[in-house]
Amino acid sequence: MDEIQRRLLLEVADLHEVPEGAYNIRANSQSAGRRSTANIEITSKTEVSGLEIRIRPGTRNESVHIPVVMTESGLKEVVYNDFYVGEGADVVIVAGCGIDNCGNQDSQHDGIHRFFVGPGAKIRYVEKHYGSGDGKGKRILNPVTEVYMERNSTMEMEMVQIKGVDDTIRTTKAVLDAGAKLVVRERLMTHGVQQAVSTYNVELNGEGSSADVVSRSVARDQSFQKFDAKVIGRAPCSGHTECDSIIMDQGRILAVPGLEADHVDASLFHEAAIGKIAGEQLMKLMTLGLTEAEAEEQIINGFLR
Repeated sequence: MDEIQRRLLLEVADLHEVPEGAYNIRANSQSAGRRSTANIEITSKTEVSGLEIRIRPGTRNESVHIPVVMTESGLKEVVYNDFYVGEGADVVIVAGCGIDNCGNQDSQHDGIHRFFVGPGAKIRYVEKHYGSGDGKGKRILNPVTEVYMERNSTMEMEMVQIKGVDDTIRTTKAVLDAGAKLVVRERLMTHGVQQAVSTYNVELNGEGSSADVVSRSVARDQSFQKFDAKVIGRAPCSGHTECDSIIMDQGRILAVPGLEADHVDASLFHEAAIGKIAGEQLMKLMTLGLTEAEAEEQIINGFLR
């Protein structure tokens, strides 16, 4: 891999070198390395482009890295990855895609990830998106995530997009059985004329299931964001969605809450706040010697941390 691809790997997967444990690195639609372990098997799909990742029941303290990097202008791909997580497993899965586009054609990666989470299993899933390059071609990322959670399983999702992605439509669907718990933390920043749409549809079908979906975002320049989150409670359950956004310049933000209770003991609520950086926050930092621009960056960095 060249230096640009290594830099992208660092941005989206925090990888300075080949990771320990299972991994599959994809570069410009080709495999750049793969390793399975005794408990985690990675194989290629035969009918479509993508992977099957099978994690044995009881697997603990192991990780799977499946980052994607693209440096060819005009390259467009769709990848289908399925994860089968065995009962009682406790693992970390790191995905994400980085695109460096220095050409005039659009580059696009659409990743469709499906998770089948066994009873009592626990997953921490990290997905980071990053774009760079000085070409006129766009950097486009459209991730689709489907999560099917069996009894008493847990999934924590960290979804991050801070820089360089021109257009993105993030679609997430989750179906939870009894006692299952889903936690989502989305961090997003757009600038220029970028557009970002995040759609979540969570079905709480089992007794004692719960979901907590929180998005923090910053819209700068003339960029546009839409956060569309729907939680459906079909059993005694608890669901919460929250959109907390900072708007700057001529940015636009649309928050669309959706709650549907189909059971008398479904407890669902939504919070949304959109506003500019408070003047007193800026003044406080500026009295410490920061310029207004430096103060804004400090506030934004803390907000998105």
